[in-house]
Amino acid sequence: DPLTIVILSPHDPMTRGQLRRMAELARDEGVTVRWEEARGGALAGLASFSSLAGTLRRAGALVIGDPFSRYVQLLLAALPARASRAITVVDDGTATMEFVTQLAQGERFVRWHRKGKGGIAARAHALAFAPVSRRARRRLTPRKGRTVEVFSAMPVEPPPQVTIKANDFSWTRARFGPPRVKQGADLVGTSLVETGVVDTDHYLEAVTSLARAHGATRYFAHRRESSEKLHQISAATGLEIVRPDLPLELVARRGPVGHTILSFPSTVVHTLPLALQGTPVTVVVCDVDPAWLTHTASPRAQGFLAGVTGTARGVRRLTREVTHPA
Repeated sequence: DPLTIVILSPHDPMTRGQLRRMAELARDEGVTVRWEEARGGALAGLASFSSLAGTLRRAGALVIGDPFSRYVQLLLAALPARASRAITVVDDGTATMEFVTQLAQGERFVRWHRKGKGGIAARAHALAFAPVSRRARRRLTPRKGRTVEVFSAMPVEPPPQVTIKANDFSWTRARFGPPRVKQGADLVGTSLVETGVVDTDHYLEAVTSLARAHGATRYFAHRRESSEKLHQISAATGLEIVRPDLPLELVARRGPVGHTILSFPSTVVHTLPLALQGTPVTVVVCDVDPAWLTHTASPRAQGFLAGVTGTARGVRRLTREVTHPA
């Protein structure tokens, strides 16, 4: 059957730009792509919901990119409870690890860095949305006539009756590269400061220390990093700030790429070794010191970040002296 990809466009300009480029690649592969401004206000959201609901009800198979999205949950909740269909969740990010755990434990789908945050209005909104979230979770639970699969490069233990299909990035390797590998190192940025998990000053100190110790020349910014923070990094380190227009796995595979790629705990410590398989590039992961965490960080922060690092395969972990500047 023909495949149609529906993009629920986000507000963030950098993410929108990357999705536009990915849509071009999908069309090049013969896939139909629909761009929906579902988050452009109440009227736009209602129009998108109305146009998509019927299409989703008729679909024999659904592939979902972000089960934590409330809009996606709303669409799932609108599906008939007894409909027979195959559902695949695709999310090669750390969110996959949380999704599988929360699905197995019957928990509400909430990202680790958002738990316990928000004021009275945010909590009231979450309470009002809870019935929708529960229905969406039931739609993602396997039953007779409904199979659920997770397609991911992340190390996860599936709940009963949920199958895992490993993403080995074979399409990425076949489509791009191999890259030209240059001397020196590239440093991958993170949005842990922007999400309120890591203190800005500690992060800047860590980046400066890593860049100096490894001869890094470029800093690949996370799409959600603020311009102000990136300016501080550039001024303090002299690193060239690169805002990728495609996911980093594709950018690295196309090259040029540093002989060493440094990263804090994130998705890329799991995905880059797969995307760069067969090249001499070494991916190095840098732990987050508990002292870097803000006082408002989730109590789960340190354990979750340590889990992301500890389960990464095909990477090298830095010694404590290098990753924890004084």
